[in-house]
Amino acid sequence: MTEFKTQQESFWAGDFGSEYISRNVDASYLAANLAFFAPILERTAGVSSILELGANVGMNLRALRQLLPAASLAAVEINATAAAELRSWGEATVHEGSILSHVPDEPVDLSFTKGVLIHIAPDQLPAAYDRLVAASRRYVLVAEYYNPSPVTVSYRGHDDRLFKRDFAGEILDRHPELSLLDYGFVYRRDRSFPQDDITWFLMERPCG
Repeated sequence: MTEFKTQQESFWAGDFGSEYISRNVDASYLAANLAFFAPILERTAGVSSILELGANVGMNLRALRQLLPAASLAAVEINATAAAELRSWGEATVHEGSILSHVPDEPVDLSFTKGVLIHIAPDQLPAAYDRLVAASRRYVLVAEYYNPSPVTVSYRGHDDRLFKRDFAGEILDRHPELSLLDYGFVYRRDRSFPQDDITWFLMERPCG
């Protein structure tokens, strides 16, 4: 059995992480993701390889496959059930394990998280940031719940499982080689393509 550093990793690798799958797989979710990623990708150029840290069953990657059909896709996923389902899709290289211990084979054009950093133990965030940035040769995207100062929120009856903060600001402070390229917000009450109050930040490292 895999040993994890934090309670949060064990939480998502276990039954709760498996139960999460059924709540996030349907056609409307895929459509919302297509609408979410399209304007972000318009701010990029030459993206031919993508890595998602914390991919679950790959609903984000499935949208990206439609938007960038020729791009190579890879994922890191801690939950074995989700990783197996994503692997069965057959369109992404899947690394089963924690993003806190993942070492990429080689950098990709775009590395990202979406609704993942919010579930990482705060004292492990610097390591997660470093993994995310090290995985990319060009663009880094974080799409998470934003708050100007760190707060902890009860999550489906569980304490210390959801954290809000300025993830992108902390990444930019820790990795000054990155610059902020663009950012945006998608509201849960959007009439056509709602997301769960997600704020996204697209960062870029200099070319050359």
